[in-house]
Amino acid sequence: MAQNVPMLTAGEGGLSRYLDEIRKFPLLQPQEEYMLAKRYKEHADPEAAERLVNSHLRLVAKIAMGYRGYGLPIGEVVSEGNVGLMQAVKRFEPDKGFRLATYAMWWIKAAIQEYILRSWSLVKMGTTANQKRLFFNLRRLKGKIQALEEGDLKPHQVQEIATKLGVSEEEVISMNRRLGGDTSLNSPVRAEADAGEWQDWLVDEADSQETLLANQEELDQRRELLSQAMDELNERERRIFTARRLSEDPITLEDLSTEFGVSRERVRQIEVRAFEKVQKAVKNSARAKELPAA
Repeated sequence: MAQNVPMLTAGEGGLSRYLDEIRKFPLLQPQEEYMLAKRYKEHADPEAAERLVNSHLRLVAKIAMGYRGYGLPIGEVVSEGNVGLMQAVKRFEPDKGFRLATYAMWWIKAAIQEYILRSWSLVKMGTTANQKRLFFNLRRLKGKIQALEEGDLKPHQVQEIATKLGVSEEEVISMNRRLGGDTSLNSPVRAEADAGEWQDWLVDEADSQETLLANQEELDQRRELLSQAMDELNERERRIFTARRLSEDPITLEDLSTEFGVSRERVRQIEVRAFEKVQKAVKNSARAKELPAA
């Protein structure tokens, strides 16, 4: 998938120019994004793919900036992230019911992390899932538990990190020693006084603003579709469907059978019928509005 993506030249000036360029591409509204994704999925439309890619270049840049602390050229990090974005566009299924940003985020991170692992001679052992998880999270967790001093971790710190990452304590100790060449998180990135500290460049695990916005828009759409679909149910169906499918603490079939004076099997049948009616109504409404159904 060859795309007309702006070039990122070396140096901070090149980065600034690149960021200015990609800001010119407008973000897509949910319906516009869905129709472009359908066009590419069904007709391999290169123009649709290009618009999908260009509208998400800011997301790639945001994620790539979180990996600057690994000392690799930012242009190459961004380029690898853009490759991940293109792969996401190729594999995106618009009818699944979520936004491209939510899906692409994982492809972008995976592409960048694979590039970092290939580039760091220190991490020749970074081939298993556990080792990768340790490599990309050890600094962050050490910062959270205030284990910033050099040298071996204390036993309780090793145990805490191992538990949080689901790895063995031996793996934590080994990785920490291998990364021992990296100085304290409070050490400056460069000699300049304003260069900042290594901990300033830790990867931000929080979702980007674009992802949060996409998720909120998707949630609002689904709530609207569900609210409209609920109008298809009668009072008893609505009560059972809400109690069984929408409640954080679902009511048992036994309690509902007592409430309505019917058997538990009858309540279950009503629940299934109500769900099918809601599902059908949601799909019809989504199709009418050209929106992805849940």
